[in-house]
Amino acid sequence: MTPWTRRDFVASAIGLLAMRGLSVTRFGLFGKMTAQPGQRDALLAHMLTAARLVGDAPGCELYVVHTSPTEPDALWVSEAWRSEADHAASLDAPGVRELIAKARPLIAGMSDRVVTVPVGGKGLPVG
Repeated sequence: MTPWTRRDFVASAIGLLAMRGLSVTRFGLFGKMTAQPGQRDALLAHMLTAARLVGDAPGCELYVVHTSPTEPDALWVSEAWRSEADHAASLDAPGVRELIAKARPLIAGMSDRVVTVPVGGKGLPVG
């Protein structure tokens, strides 16, 4: 018997969810921000405020800000949303545009933006 690859497992899991009628249309993002030199903690404070603001937005299922143990100016953000429309609408939540304007000067660059389809796991509701 040939061992399953990760791709086989994920494909089977998505198929199983679809057969049970559960949603696999979530919208996910994972991306890296690099702060201006020495400004990571200031940017981190803004991003944690963003997590509170958009975390209460309709459709937000996960919003986690990460630091890097090897890159002193790097932050990573992972998000899971019920839909791409919910994510887009969150940008109009009260205070979000103002927060973006405050954080923007602290950002040296953004990279490694990856769009995903979260299907489940600890912390995400099923379906």
